[in-house]
Amino acid sequence: MTLAYPEPELATDRLRLRCWRPSDAPSLVRCCNDAEIRRWLPPIPVPYTAGDAEAFIAAAQSDDGHIVRFAIEQPDVPLAGAIGARLVAPGVVQIGYWVAAEARRTGVATGALTVLARWLSRLEGVARVQVFTDTENVPSMRVAERAGFRHEAVLRNWYDLRGERRDAAMFAILPGDLA
Repeated sequence: MTLAYPEPELATDRLRLRCWRPSDAPSLVRCCNDAEIRRWLPPIPVPYTAGDAEAFIAAAQSDDGHIVRFAIEQPDVPLAGAIGARLVAPGVVQIGYWVAAEARRTGVATGALTVLARWLSRLEGVARVQVFTDTENVPSMRVAERAGFRHEAVLRNWYDLRGERRDAAMFAILPGDLA
């Protein structure tokens, strides 16, 4: 099983999941230096530089079959956030996301997660779509629940956040959940 970018793009009347563009770099730098985004996402370098943004965008434009990365666009916010999916095991896809400060509390994360999870769940070979979030990141947990994901467990010491082992809440949706 491999992941590939959908044709046509995934969209609703309120958002569009599109490929990253070099012109997104300045907005990406601004967003990834937001303390709230950095607080929860371990792979983001601190500080986040123009070089980091350019490298991320270049990687997002390559297709290795194991990861897809999207910029989230709203009609009035060109870079409202980011969402991506990674094949982590046969049949298991994990989604991660963040939202720009100016787009928070607009439903964009729930909308993007719902659209992406539904698309992934229809792909041949997908048995599970999952999201994990820090147990203290309550807004992210609510996004997963509103998008139809079920809370399954708390995974103790699940991930490393800049040298600190953290607990994570695991959420999942199965193709049968959407039937």
